[in-house]
Amino acid sequence: MNARPKKSFGQHFLHDHRYVDWIVSAIAPRADDFILEIGPGEGALTLPLLAAAGKLTAIELDADLIPDLQARATRAGELHIIHADVLKVDFSALAHSHGVPRLRIAGNLPYYISSPILFHCVEHAAAIQDMHFMLQKEVVDRMAAEPGSKVYGRLSVMLQLACRVEPLFNVPPEAFRPPPKVESAVVRLVPLEPHELHDARPEHVYAVVKAAFGQRRKTLANALKQLLDSDAIRRADVDPKARAETLAPADFVRLAKAYADL
Repeated sequence: MNARPKKSFGQHFLHDHRYVDWIVSAIAPRADDFILEIGPGEGALTLPLLAAAGKLTAIELDADLIPDLQARATRAGELHIIHADVLKVDFSALAHSHGVPRLRIAGNLPYYISSPILFHCVEHAAAIQDMHFMLQKEVVDRMAAEPGSKVYGRLSVMLQLACRVEPLFNVPPEAFRPPPKVESAVVRLVPLEPHELHDARPEHVYAVVKAAFGQRRKTLANALKQLLDSDAIRRADVDPKARAETLAPADFVRLAKAYADL
């Protein structure tokens, strides 16, 4: 089946089997894995993963794609499809209900909603073993960016405080149907172990990071003035005259703790 891609769902179906093989090799699925695929589409990645693991759960919003995918999966293994908006699926509850400690998540994420999906995954990182996503290359560059980079920002900090971010390889537009107007890339995210995580309150980290990058051309003293004064910023061992893009993720954790102490 070649379904007509729907612009409203941001659908670009991967059809080049070389890249499918590379993604499956990167995931290296095992028979005892609980694999969750986000947006299986026509099943280019679903069926090889299913054949390797024997079973797979997928979340698909487009009801028109589900019957054909379910029918073609019968020879490959046990496929369970959840017809839902991925942002409304509780990954932690899903892992608990299936009696597994952690999920392995994969997917070709729609460009228009990739950041919300990534943040949703971070919220459930304790229930996730790893993630392999295909995204717009620009987004992957932002995810992996280091302090001082022009693309280093809120997404970089929030993801790197929760996961190890490893860009794997690029995927050209012609590998998709229809070809997107941008290059894509595959990235691996591995949630940090409990002892590697910071101990600041997540809502405080979010507030500080959002404010700092909301006015990234301003100094921290100006960007954070609704949250922290210059003295509080200094007590966090951060220069109030610095700008957000020069700070390491750990600096934002100290600022979040200073905010909590006010």
